Amino acid sequence: MPWLKLLHIAALVIWCGSLLYLPALLSQTLQLRKDSGFAQGTPPMPRFFYNSVATPAALVAIASGTLLFLTHGILGGWLILKLGAVVAMVAAHGCFGWLILRLEQGHYRWVKPANWTALCVALVAILSVLGFVLAKPLDWS
Repeated sequence: MPWLKLLHIAALVIWCGSLLYLPALLSQTLQLRKDSGFAQGTPPMPRFFYNSVATPAALVAIASGTLLFLTHGILGGWLILKLGAVVAMVAAHGCFGWLILRLEQGHYRWVKPANWTALCVALVAILSVLGFVLAKPLDWS
């Protein structure tokens, strides 16, 4: 099923790109809010991007990866480590969603450090997934 693997890789690329773009989008939104001298609504772009691009890509990547696992019966030490890194990506994804909600509610305290922390977690997780997938041919069973 090469189409399933292609779908999984494409969704993963979009999801990883989204996890790297969301911190910049949140930082820009936070800066716009701090620079404004009067109350204004939070720009809808972070929520739109999160709900329309990042989350669907994450769901497709996870679902297609699960189908690949079930259809090919792949199991090994590298897969367990990869799934642990995917859990970290999901945690970063959830943290970005939480930060978007905080910005929409007008709570700006700790948004910047949490944004940087989530970015670092996402980056380490993305590089870990890539490393585990590329090291798979070494057969870590």
